[in-house]
Amino acid sequence: MKGKLSRVGTTYLPVKDVEESTTWYAEHLGAKVNYKDNDKAILQFVDQSFFLVKSPLGESANFTDSYGNECFSVTFEVNGVEALANLHQDFKGRDINVGKIEDRGHAGRNFVFYDPNGNKFDVWSELSPTFRALHHQK
Repeated sequence: MKGKLSRVGTTYLPVKDVEESTTWYAEHLGAKVNYKDNDKAILQFVDQSFFLVKSPLGESANFTDSYGNECFSVTFEVNGVEALANLHQDFKGRDINVGKIEDRGHAGRNFVFYDPNGNKFDVWSELSPTFRALHHQK
């Protein structure tokens, strides 16, 4: 049976300052700004819409797992370990809060990074097979 849903269309992220966050996402992650007002911004990047929603200080998209570890809710993909290492270096050069490159015991490598609001994200060096087939033709 095929899945009933086709794709993830939009991700919502809490931010304390819509203007500051919009600028950060555009400058550091290459997001295109499609709409912005005082309460929200609609950004387009990585083939998806991201809504930045003005929220109280301390809100984030992170959650805690059953072992007490802070978890991210979004993993971005890049095409290979070299691309991951290059992005990691770029982020460090931009003073983005990044973790070390990790081997988590599965294919590829990962690192985490944070936006200025404390939203934690993951980057993985492996493109999903479907995305690779559609966009990269191996």
